[in-house]
Amino acid sequence: MMLALMVFLPMTAALVCYPLCRRSEKNGLIFTFAVTAAVFLMALSLLLNPSLSAEIWGFCGQGLRFKAGGLRTVMAVLAGFMWVMTALASPEYFSGAKANARYFMFYLWTLGALLGVFLAADLMTLFIFFEIMSFTSYVWVAQNETPAALRASETYLFIAVIGGLTMLMGLFLLANAVGSLTFENILEKAPGMSTGLRYAVGVCCLIGFGAKAGMVPLHIWLPKAHPVAPAPASALLSGILTKSGVFGVIGVSCWLFDEVPGWGNLLLIPAAITMLLGAVLAVFSTDLKRTLACSSMSQIGFILTGVSMCVLLGEHGSIAACGTVLHILNHSLIKLTLFVAAGVVYFNVHSLDLNDVRGFGRDKPLLKLAFLSGACSIAGIPGFGGYISKTLLHEGIVEYCEHLVEHGHSAAPYRVLEWVFLLSGGLTLAYMTRLFYIIFIAEKPAHQHQKARYMGGMTAAVLAIGGVLMPLLGLTAHQSMDRIAAYALPFFRREPMGHAVHYFSLTNLKGAAISITIGALVFAFVGMKWLTKREDGHEVYRNVWPHGLDLEDAVYRPALRALAFTGAIFARLVETLGALLVLSPVNFIFLGAKNEIRPPEDEQFSAYAKQSERSRVARSFSSDLLYAACGVTALLLLAAWNMFHS
Repeated sequence: MMLALMVFLPMTAALVCYPLCRRSEKNGLIFTFAVTAAVFLMALSLLLNPSLSAEIWGFCGQGLRFKAGGLRTVMAVLAGFMWVMTALASPEYFSGAKANARYFMFYLWTLGALLGVFLAADLMTLFIFFEIMSFTSYVWVAQNETPAALRASETYLFIAVIGGLTMLMGLFLLANAVGSLTFENILEKAPGMSTGLRYAVGVCCLIGFGAKAGMVPLHIWLPKAHPVAPAPASALLSGILTKSGVFGVIGVSCWLFDEVPGWGNLLLIPAAITMLLGAVLAVFSTDLKRTLACSSMSQIGFILTGVSMCVLLGEHGSIAACGTVLHILNHSLIKLTLFVAAGVVYFNVHSLDLNDVRGFGRDKPLLKLAFLSGACSIAGIPGFGGYISKTLLHEGIVEYCEHLVEHGHSAAPYRVLEWVFLLSGGLTLAYMTRLFYIIFIAEKPAHQHQKARYMGGMTAAVLAIGGVLMPLLGLTAHQSMDRIAAYALPFFRREPMGHAVHYFSLTNLKGAAISITIGALVFAFVGMKWLTKREDGHEVYRNVWPHGLDLEDAVYRPALRALAFTGAIFARLVETLGALLVLSPVNFIFLGAKNEIRPPEDEQFSAYAKQSERSRVARSFSSDLLYAACGVTALLLLAAWNMFHS
């Protein structure tokens, strides 16, 4: 009952939150915080009850199944913490904004859907809540209703729908092959599946989950959605919603492809590209939140690399699995702090352009220290949480290289991967150093103004908590982070590490030193020389990234237009052939008739009306989602009520 309550409480509360916020925004915000705090406390209680499970029979013919313990509980606790923190930072950020009632309704609705994903005991339950989450989080991207926000939300929704439908196709194939979609049944029946079918299912699921995670080539939504979404929403989108895709990839990799090297290598290709490309895009970005978004893309690549190494190492993949779990944790805390800090900057400057925000934080010690803590952690500086998780991921790669050499195989491709890993870490340091220099060291522009009180108490508390947690976890790794990783390992089907990792040994510090050296060189010669020029006595940060390299505008949208055109031509051809088949006999029958009779033609058949209603639909789509949310909530509550009274 506890698990179902965690999922359905925020969904039900969302329906109360909307009218409450409309009547009194203050009371609505208090109510929202109370609900998120209650969910967080329930998630913490799962640590004491790791064997809890729940089932709702008959829903969609398959039922809904929930289960606690291991990685599921860790992700639920992390989600609850992220929601509590962003709830604290939201009142100041949304002060005076419009459509707040709508935002907070979908804020709670998405929390319930995300918990449904993390606590799912089978892939069908996971899929249902995964799709609900895609639609509810769409509203976050479209919240500001600017042309850029609406276009980014369109891209986000397109990627989510295509990914979801592809994943559903894979689940149909899997259900037909193994029956029940519980993880345990998949593990038992997977070895009996044909190789082709197994990989077809895996690729379909990887497309669906990878789209949400921001994996190449389905990453296009991520750098565009974060800059236009409200900062608290960006913190959640980057910090925890992308992890729902990672969670699905872990489930498929460790339960359907456990110890299948071919799958590990297949996953490693997009993971490595995502890791490097995200870092390169961040280096060239001149928008604060876009830089952080591209950084998230890169860090997802690090995490997926850990998943792939876990599969490749098989039963010896505990180190890679621990690095994966801990980097999920660290990245969530990092992006919570950095995006809230970015929200503070935007709230005062009303711009995210680096040329406008430069020097904003020169005299703001709390903001500076919190941002510095996040920057050091994500760059893998020793003493911070990010260093611990990156060290474990790096050790996973080194361990697999040694394993190949011991068995007489070439480790050359994986040595290249190791250097890609170190280079990506160096680029991370470069773009975070550049951001810190621009915001906290560079001279302020003359036109920059700020409010007398640049940050509220609640926002300051969130930044302080995030800023303190990262070095605290990094300095107490054996007492805190190792235990968290060990608790989550059963979902990876791996045993705890057989020995303690010496995080500050010379070997591990050497890897960090290489990345730091690369980062310092890139910052000095690319960030400060090539991407910076002086005009009228001050620095100007240039955007030199070619616009033609935008994958969405250069490839995806033209391909979709071509596909739509081809479909329209085919539909017109079918209509013409159909008309010939129908009208030819009629014309023959009435041949020679003085008053020719012809059936009226439907001019709209297989053709679009000249007057498009797209704009009207776009304006009302969020409202449609709101009504759909009410209907689905009622359906889920009915199913839950039936379970509790059966």
